Amino acid sequence: MRRRAFIILSGSAVGMQPFVAGAQSKAMPVIGYLHSAAPDYAPTASVFLEGLRDAGFVVGKNVAMEYRFAEGHYDRLPALAAELVARKVDLIVAMAPPPAIAAKKATSTIPIVFEVGDDPVGNGLVASLARPGGNATGVSILFTQLTGKRIELLHEMLPAGKVFAQLVNPRSSTAAPTIHDAAEAERAQGVQVPIVKAATESEIDAVFASLAGLKASALSVGADPFFDSRREQFAALAARHAMPTMFFERAFTAAGGLISYGTNLEAVYRLVGTYAGKVLKGERPAAIPVQQPTTFELSVNLKTARTLGLALPPTILARADDVVE
Repeated sequence: MRRRAFIILSGSAVGMQPFVAGAQSKAMPVIGYLHSAAPDYAPTASVFLEGLRDAGFVVGKNVAMEYRFAEGHYDRLPALAAELVARKVDLIVAMAPPPAIAAKKATSTIPIVFEVGDDPVGNGLVASLARPGGNATGVSILFTQLTGKRIELLHEMLPAGKVFAQLVNPRSSTAAPTIHDAAEAERAQGVQVPIVKAATESEIDAVFASLAGLKASALSVGADPFFDSRREQFAALAARHAMPTMFFERAFTAAGGLISYGTNLEAVYRLVGTYAGKVLKGERPAAIPVQQPTTFELSVNLKTARTLGLALPPTILARADDVVE
C-alpha cells in the first residue's frame, strides 16, 4: 500500500488579484519549466503536465511551455533562469531547491511555483509557509528534514552498527540542512555519522571506495536532484561494495537500492501542476500557502537485502508501504 497525502497549512486565498505577468497581451500564457536534471529525469515533466491538465490547462491548447534543463550542472541555473525571465514567461515552475533559488534571484515579479526538498523559509523563497508573500509558492517535501529519521531506520535495521555515513552534494543548498540534521541524529542515536561529499559521478564512486576506511556499517544518501538522477549508479555501487544504503525516495528501491524513506515524487509533481494552474487562473502566490506532505513512504527491496545477506527486522517490514520482491 502506498500512502499519499498533503495538507494546506493555513492562510486564505480571498482577495486575490490576477498575477500572470503579461497575460493580457498574449493569446496564450507561457510557463517556463526549470529543472536541475536532464529531460529524461523520472518523474518527467509529463507528470507535472497531468496536474496542469487537472487544473484546466493543456499544452498547445491554452498554455505553452519553455523548458530549461541544467543536466546536473547547478552553475548553469542562473543563466537558464535569466533566459526565462528575458523570454517574459508568465510563470516559472522550478523543480528542486537549486532551480527555485535561481528563479527567485532572477525575478521578483514573475510568479514562481516550486518543489523543494529543504526549508523554503530558511532558503529565502517565502516569508512563511502559511503566508508566502512575494512571488513564490509551491510544495516543500521535507526531504532534508527526514535525514534523522533515515539514520534512525538504518540503526534499527543494523542495531550493532556504530558508523552510518551521510552523503551530501556540497554544491547544493540541500547540503547544509542535511549536515545539521545528521549531527542531531548522531547525538540522538548514539552513533557516528561522518559526512562524505560528492558532486560528480566519479566522486560518488570515490565515496563508496572510502566507506570501508571509515568502518561504515551503512550509507545514507542525502536528498539532492543530482543524486536522484544517478539511481542505477548508486544501486550498482552499493551492490559492488556490499554497502547497505538508505535513499530518499522509492524510485531508488525500484532501481535496486535497499531501502528508502520519503515523499512520493510523482504525487508532488502532479500537485505542482495544479498549483501552476491556480496561478494561471489569477491567484497570487503570496496568498497561496505552501503545502507539505503529512505521510511518507517506506520502501524496501527484499532481493537486495538477500544479496547483502541482511534479514530485515519485522518492525521495518510491517511498516513498509512498498516491498520490492
